[in-house]
Amino acid sequence: MSVKAFLEIGKITNVHGLHGEVKVYPWCDDVTFLCSFETLYTDPKGARAVHILRAREQQGMAILQLEGVETREQAEAMRGTVLYMDREEVELDEGTYFIQDLIGLTVTDADTGKVYGKIRDVMQTGANDVYAVRDPETKQEYLIPAIPDVVLETDIDAGTMTIRPLEGLFD
Repeated sequence: MSVKAFLEIGKITNVHGLHGEVKVYPWCDDVTFLCSFETLYTDPKGARAVHILRAREQQGMAILQLEGVETREQAEAMRGTVLYMDREEVELDEGTYFIQDLIGLTVTDADTGKVYGKIRDVMQTGANDVYAVRDPETKQEYLIPAIPDVVLETDIDAGTMTIRPLEGLFD
């Protein structure tokens, strides 16, 4: 029996208009991804589902009309609510991962076997992501560009990432 997993996808930051629409700040790469869901959840265990009647993007935010939220006052009561998605409703492309799945992976050098540490953060810089890796013993931190020339293999099930650092990366 598999346990369902829910991931944070955005936060209701404001109301929009007079008819109960909410403005959602997306915590995902693309606001259209957030707008593609028919159901989101207001708790991390998925016990409270909210059905989306309409969704659109406006200036980098998602504007959602939620079932049962018909007035500005009802929408206002939802301000600050974090929305969650059911990860089982999403099939990722090959080589694409949820940030939450990358956090905690052990990063190892493909050539030397050196363990650099574990990924503690993923920074989205625009051109490419950068993995912040901390060695738990030395407390040294490495910034590793998430590019194909460096990241050779990511094995979520094994909890590992194998890299080949570019020359001078750790100098």
